[in-house]
Amino acid sequence: MKPEDTIVLEPPRLTPSENIFLPAVLAGLGATITHLFQSVGGRTRTLQYPEERREERPVLEQGMDVRRYRGVHRLNRDAQGRVKCVACYMCATACPAHCIHIVGDAAPDSWPDREKYPIKFDIDELRCIYCGMCEEACPVDAIELTYEYDLVGLTRQEMIFDKQKLLAIYDQTKERRPM
Repeated sequence: MKPEDTIVLEPPRLTPSENIFLPAVLAGLGATITHLFQSVGGRTRTLQYPEERREERPVLEQGMDVRRYRGVHRLNRDAQGRVKCVACYMCATACPAHCIHIVGDAAPDSWPDREKYPIKFDIDELRCIYCGMCEEACPVDAIELTYEYDLVGLTRQEMIFDKQKLLAIYDQTKERRPM
């Protein structure tokens, strides 16, 4: 190796104030004070949930209905009213929280358009991080995130949504187009 091929990197010289992190502390304090004055001045809005709820009107960006949150999942139905899922396990594989559990079985002979269907489809809504990866991974658009965000359960078992509960959410929200 030739000496001219060698690059010597020198660490930057820090000022005494940078050595004690003074500029970083002041920058953080400045951000905090800015947010304080915005909230006191009424420019930012904190909702006092459940007394106050989010508006149901969409946020429009370049002509598109864009909401800033993702809600509970729904399992879609096809034109014949059957569950749209083909038990390919792509949503469960893509899920970073590992909250989707599927048990597939061979489709009945009366369903010639698919090989499998889920006999069991569970989503642990407490474990879910609502990232939307399941929705993106699904090749048949069987699973979607809705705008329903106020889901309540008294026990952990109530927050594990099975196939019937996910289909019931579809029946309740089929008029409203999700994400």
